[in-house]
Amino acid sequence: MKLITTLGLLSGLLLAAGAAPAQQTAQEGFGPLDPSQPTGATVAQIIERMGKRESEFAAAREGYTFRQDVRTDTISDDTGRPDGEYHQVTDIVFDKDGRRMEHVVFAPQNTIERVIMTEEDFKEIEHRLPFILTSPELPDYNLTYLGKQRVDELDTYVFDVGPKALVKGHHYLQGKVWVDQEDDEIVLVNGVSVPQDTRRGHEDLQPPYTTYYAQIDKNYWFPVYTRAEGVLHFAAQNGALSQDVHIKTVVKYSDYKQFHTSITIHYNGEDITNQREDQKQPPTPPPAPK
Repeated sequence: MKLITTLGLLSGLLLAAGAAPAQQTAQEGFGPLDPSQPTGATVAQIIERMGKRESEFAAAREGYTFRQDVRTDTISDDTGRPDGEYHQVTDIVFDKDGRRMEHVVFAPQNTIERVIMTEEDFKEIEHRLPFILTSPELPDYNLTYLGKQRVDELDTYVFDVGPKALVKGHHYLQGKVWVDQEDDEIVLVNGVSVPQDTRRGHEDLQPPYTTYYAQIDKNYWFPVYTRAEGVLHFAAQNGALSQDVHIKTVVKYSDYKQFHTSITIHYNGEDITNQREDQKQPPTPPPAPK
């Protein structure tokens, strides 16, 4: 996002630079973290299985239609309530030739006045918040096993995740992932996108976020709810005072449906179109914002 000031436009994206990922252990539904080593498999084997399963899911998700509901609010420091809002509902569908496309179904007037949403904001929403960690991406990350944790009805492994190096033009997750012990898939993410540009007047800032996943079609775990919230800090420059802007973004993904086609989904030469049978309950997202 770009900040609007009396002296013009200053560059910047959502939320506070360097903001630490929100603490999850105190949230309702999270059991105590058990730091003991996993049984029946090594940590390396668990990571390898997760990467494979996430790769299969990334391929499968390309064959689904769904609805994406994005709502971004600037929050007044005086009232604690929204003083501007961007809201757009988009259906991700396929045309008659099987090409994926976006169809905007609801887009009221944008009333946000203190910042301007940029192309980078939409890349964050579309590509980074619904985080997937595939086998080809694993070499880019350091994954540290933290332990086992019960999250609602799920038994999970918890990993600290961060990039090994920051490559120009790429963004990474710095935070934690919760991996279902049976399905070897990510079911919860909490962290922040990096790198962040904190240069004065060129702030490129990202919010800490939490993404929840749910099992669809008794198979893969799809992102269903993301909440990102924090405070943008713009440093003083050119005679303008520094400014803090509290922003909250909520993204809901719903109505997942597999596109009916004769095409099958393959990963590493294996047909993965339909594989799982038992449906499990996902972690419980926080109450929907009013």
